[in-house]
Amino acid sequence: MKMQEIRKIAKERGLRPDSRISKIELVRMIQRSEGYNDCFATELVKTCGQMKCLWREDCLSIQKIK
Repeated sequence: MKMQEIRKIAKERGLRPDSRISKIELVRMIQRSEGYNDCFATELVKTCGQMKCLWREDCLSIQKIK
């Protein structure tokens, strides 16, 4: 997902992130605001069972890079 789309989601949830925030930190901020663990782009992807997670595709691709 592109940063512009993520910023739109954050705004819809009432968040006002700094313009210099990274994609990873912004997604984690959104996760926390929704009451979820802020696990985006962590090792938890290897055992994550959240198949319908909005961030799953990006999370998996980031972990493949690491």
